[in-house]
Amino acid sequence: MSKFGELIDVEVPVLLEFFTQWDETSNSMHPVLKDVAAAIGDKAKVIKIDVDKNNDLAEALRIKGLPTFIIYKDGEMKWRQSGVEDANTLIGRIQEYI
Repeated sequence: MSKFGELIDVEVPVLLEFFTQWDETSNSMHPVLKDVAAAIGDKAKVIKIDVDKNNDLAEALRIKGLPTFIIYKDGEMKWRQSGVEDANTLIGRIQEYI
């Protein structure tokens, strides 16, 4: 968990996507996240976290639905949403915290 703290305790917004390899809805978000990362550049971070490989973290954050998106800034959760989102919506959410 200390690695997670280091990951989110930064000055730029961090968009996390919690997903699994076997979930088709999660997999459909991969190209969307690439578009978001390309549009945002170095103004924010976009990180994908596989819940199957990070089960303790997923449980600690009470991740139930997939995909789940969370934005952190300065170590504090700013926004959270489960379900499919389009690139423009995610970009707009991140820009609120830049």
